[in-house]
Amino acid sequence: MGYLFETEEHAAIRATARRFAQSHIAPRGAEWEEDEEFPVELYKTAAAAGITGIGYPEAVGGQGGDLSHVLVACDELILAGRSVGTVVGLGTHGIALPPIVRFGTREQQERFVAPCLRDGKISALGITEPGGGSDVAALATRAVRDGDYYVVTGAKTFITSGTRADFVTTAVRTGGEGHAGVSLLVIEKGTPGFEVSRKLKKTGWWASDTAELHFDGCRVPVANRIGPENGAFPMIMMNFAAERLMLAAQCVAIAELAYRESINYARARQAFGKPLTGFQVTRHKLADMASRIAAARSLTGEVVVRALRGEDIAVAGLAAKAKNVATDMCSFVCDQAVQIHGGYGYMRESLVERLYRDARLYPIGGGTREIMNEVIAKTEGY
Repeated sequence: MGYLFETEEHAAIRATARRFAQSHIAPRGAEWEEDEEFPVELYKTAAAAGITGIGYPEAVGGQGGDLSHVLVACDELILAGRSVGTVVGLGTHGIALPPIVRFGTREQQERFVAPCLRDGKISALGITEPGGGSDVAALATRAVRDGDYYVVTGAKTFITSGTRADFVTTAVRTGGEGHAGVSLLVIEKGTPGFEVSRKLKKTGWWASDTAELHFDGCRVPVANRIGPENGAFPMIMMNFAAERLMLAAQCVAIAELAYRESINYARARQAFGKPLTGFQVTRHKLADMASRIAAARSLTGEVVVRALRGEDIAVAGLAAKAKNVATDMCSFVCDQAVQIHGGYGYMRESLVERLYRDARLYPIGGGTREIMNEVIAKTEGY
């Protein structure tokens, strides 16, 4: 288990993430999944432990490192914490902050990035709208310039951490139709006209809150715009590439956890006078699971290495390939894990039942499987 790019530094990060997850997530993770939320104080605990800042420059309040360190930490948080919803909810800064880190001003980084990494403030990313999902260029939330403010009207949905976020990095339309008219605004909690319409109930990821947001004449300072007006579409696409790679890595970790649970169960469960591992059909199921996990981990790791070398993983379609391979693998492995567990695998008390539900999001979130295939087809030239 592990990525081929890992060094002693990665091993140290794994150890730190493992200790944090074992101490602060695993003991109550199952309970939080049932409660459909985890204590908001966990954000501060993670920041104080240095977990939140992994992969961010020290200049903006982070711990240093790069994408490879983030993937390794996420891997261990899921494996040791055993609560995907908690880890996902705790990590929404990973999609909300990068545009500010990369394209924001120093003042914006001090106002928004550092408080999340150092103090546990909560951030969310607002892209998806009720009227459209993967077609970002068609978003309808409108921001009209009025002096030193934008007046924002519209709605966002499926926003992870949306009910508790201190601010939302929000895609809005400041120009004409299409991708050339999109900007990013940081909209802060408490801004008049900004409200959480409702908390959404989901098939999986129960411990993470997911919200529908509404903006009604919301006045947002121009100083909260990230980068140039109408210039956000390339930023969003860059962000999507990294997010898709993170989703692939989450799939690898979820599948690995389901595989480990299945091995332990198959060794302990007796049928017809011998453990389930005594039957060829079970051994072959486990062998297929192990092989597919190894393949997805290898591809995901390769894409990370190529990204760190400076390759554009979005333009090359690499992030899309890794995401599709990993999501297909995760769905298969979690399904086989439930099958190996038999009736117990269908029970809510079983971890693999929860992982099976969690896995269903991945072919949808961050760009659907079908959209990923379109990205791949375009980069392959057909």
